[in-house]
Amino acid sequence: MDLKDISKRTAETAELYFSSVKNEDKPYNLWQYFDKDLAKEMSLYITGQMYARQKISHPIRQLVTVAALAVLSKPDELKLHIHAAFNVGCTREEIAEVIFQTSIYGGVPAANTALKVLKDVIEERGGQDEPKDPDGC
Repeated sequence: MDLKDISKRTAETAELYFSSVKNEDKPYNLWQYFDKDLAKEMSLYITGQMYARQKISHPIRQLVTVAALAVLSKPDELKLHIHAAFNVGCTREEIAEVIFQTSIYGGVPAANTALKVLKDVIEERGGQDEPKDPDGC
């Protein structure tokens, strides 16, 4: 795949996942502040090559990501990926269930932190947890 195709996939996947995230909360903007070239390379790889892969669906990929970030207790990144999970069609029930499941492996405190992040995202979205693009599933 050439750079033009990867760039296109990066833009499409970033729009699908993170369109509902405030610009100041997007890691790409933080990376750019320090190193624009490295930010582009990281984005092309993470968003354009890893998250754009079609081996598993976007909803499954986001639920896996939510689980990993919940266990690691990484609330800032978790917030981004809960938005992404909603944007690709995951329901609040699915996301909450994944978080409850992680309590076995990451502990109840980590799951509680993740549930608080989920609640905050739901409230930030005005209580709405509908995907922006229902065809993105």
